[in-house]
Amino acid sequence: MRSGSSNKPNRLIHENSPYLLQHAYNPVDWYPWGKEAFQTARQKNIPVFLSIGYSTCHWCHVMEEESFEDPKIADMMNRTFICIKVDREERPDIDSMYMKICQQMTERCGWPMTVIMTPGKVPFFISTYVPKKSGLAGIGMADLIPQIAEIWKTRQDEIVNKTEEIKQRLNRITAAPEGAEYISPKDVIQKGYHLLAHYYDQNYGGFGRAPKFPAPHNIMFLLRHWNYTGNTDALKMAETTLTSMQLGGIFDHVGYGFHRYSTDEKWKLPHFEKMLNDQALLALAYTEAYQATGKKVYENTARKILRYVLRDMRSEKGGFYSAEDADSEGVEGKFYLWTEDEIRYILTPEEADLVCRVFNVKREGNFAEESTGKLTGNNILYMKGETSEIVEPTEKENEEIQKLLNQALDKLYEVRSARVHPLKDDKILTDWNGLMIAALAKASGAFQEPEYVEYAKTCTKFILDNMYDGSGKLLHRYHRENAGIDGFVDDYAAFVWGLIELYEATFEEKYLQKALEINDYFISHFQDEKGRGFYFTSNDRSGDLIVRSMEICDTSMPSGNSMAVLNILRLAKMTGDHNLESVASEAIRHLAAAISHNPISSTYLLSAFYFASEPGCEVVIAAEIDNAKDMIEALQTNFIPQCVYLLRPADSSESFTETIGYLKEMKGINGRPAAYVCRNYTCSSPVTDAVEMMDLIEYGKKNH
Repeated sequence: MRSGSSNKPNRLIHENSPYLLQHAYNPVDWYPWGKEAFQTARQKNIPVFLSIGYSTCHWCHVMEEESFEDPKIADMMNRTFICIKVDREERPDIDSMYMKICQQMTERCGWPMTVIMTPGKVPFFISTYVPKKSGLAGIGMADLIPQIAEIWKTRQDEIVNKTEEIKQRLNRITAAPEGAEYISPKDVIQKGYHLLAHYYDQNYGGFGRAPKFPAPHNIMFLLRHWNYTGNTDALKMAETTLTSMQLGGIFDHVGYGFHRYSTDEKWKLPHFEKMLNDQALLALAYTEAYQATGKKVYENTARKILRYVLRDMRSEKGGFYSAEDADSEGVEGKFYLWTEDEIRYILTPEEADLVCRVFNVKREGNFAEESTGKLTGNNILYMKGETSEIVEPTEKENEEIQKLLNQALDKLYEVRSARVHPLKDDKILTDWNGLMIAALAKASGAFQEPEYVEYAKTCTKFILDNMYDGSGKLLHRYHRENAGIDGFVDDYAAFVWGLIELYEATFEEKYLQKALEINDYFISHFQDEKGRGFYFTSNDRSGDLIVRSMEICDTSMPSGNSMAVLNILRLAKMTGDHNLESVASEAIRHLAAAISHNPISSTYLLSAFYFASEPGCEVVIAAEIDNAKDMIEALQTNFIPQCVYLLRPADSSESFTETIGYLKEMKGINGRPAAYVCRNYTCSSPVTDAVEMMDLIEYGKKNH
């Protein structure tokens, strides 16, 4: 409870979201989203004030401190509105719907999202952060509330009429894509690549202007574009972006992990919150870059991301927490910043000189106050190049310098650990955990690191034990021993992705069987009746929104449709299931037309298009897992995004070979492991050598 808060809790005290609980002692009479709030608004005939945010959002904290904890503002809100608080991470369906409306009504969209609407849930005012007092930042709460009260009192009929127009517009923009003329997915891919190249920052990597988000799915698409076409410019864009981010202040060089985004074009000055989904997707991108290039720097970065997550974000039961705040002690970034005097006090003179040189530490500071632009004396650690480029040592000296630098960073980490830590949002989300399972599983194979796969297996068990009903249905959120909220499209898509990666890392049949089981449930409950894609919510979820929407565009993570389509394509190739192939093909036909005007809004979907349209293969290794290590290592450490892998041990279960019928006749040769490389329902003669297997994969790709 904050110092300015009420001693009496509001209704949010009964919720499970850490974000809602942060507001439980506000003097605002907050309701959670639900029937009670809207029934009360209808009975009183007053508008609804909806505030959407999340626990690690800096400007959400600012708006709370300025307005929601102010007794006068709170009293005005309570008399004028029914006030509802929503955690966007807990209810992404609500957030997605109102964000679409925000993007239609105004250019200022973000969090906190401030929505004023009728009791029928249709907005007539929408904005982001609203200050307490009017000024350069726009109208303040003290003026906005009485203005809304007067408008509602005198022009309610006009408002209701306009909201009907808004509702109709919302129905159009959230609907499943209508069948248009056929557009080749390959044409959409090419257009997407050229648009990414157009927006690419030649100097610092990334795409577009500041603020810059990592968007790892853009990197994954570029790596595939290079892999399929040989276009080295695509690889250069991916590598430059990955390198610039890893050197910049957006990467935490002391404690590891990535901050959410960079406020500048150089990746130097971050917005300091850390999100689990970002860590998972960036770990995947750096792992794939290592597979594609063999460069150790990408492996090291991926390992550092995973080290941070396993150390700081893992629960005792094996699931992963959601986020860490940008603020500590009420100051954004305080936990991560250093003065030169601090560094010289903590380190030896030799260590301090090296750290200040490598990480651009200045006496006057390199971190400016956002509102004034003035230097504060504080420093964010960032690099302008690799250590060897800055110090220019000999090879032997480089090893010694790197050892000295690591020693210094360990000391800084120890001191920083004693500081007041940012708030940790300790809810566990199925979708973000699915992504982390995928990241750990892929990294375990790429780096041949068995520890990672054990963590992935433990997390999977946690989800299945606590957030799964045994028949295919997933729940979205777990907090305080309580699982709840029916799963959304992202939960199913991300968790199935994780299960597929976990199967290819372990070749344990149960993970592929579970992926198929949950995917079948997902298709039957989320698929549009015309096969055009997948809705955000299931067909048996009680409708508490004004529309049932379909999300196609990627955000900070790939859209549920993007992930689901690629999952279904991979499962179809693994099993030979023509029904799954048809589901994916029909969705692609509609989705390709839907994104054709702006393909870079869905780059992960472009990766799915590549998987569907380019030569691919199924690689089956007939052997016991311990006898096929060379073949398995070759598959896992190389970048082969067009292929799926299966293991056919002699003791495969009957149910497994029934599910994947073409495995039945595949056997080893004279007691040796045999690899079958299959394309278009035809398999090559088996080979018994890993090099021969990789040659067959590459030959088939080149001669398609």
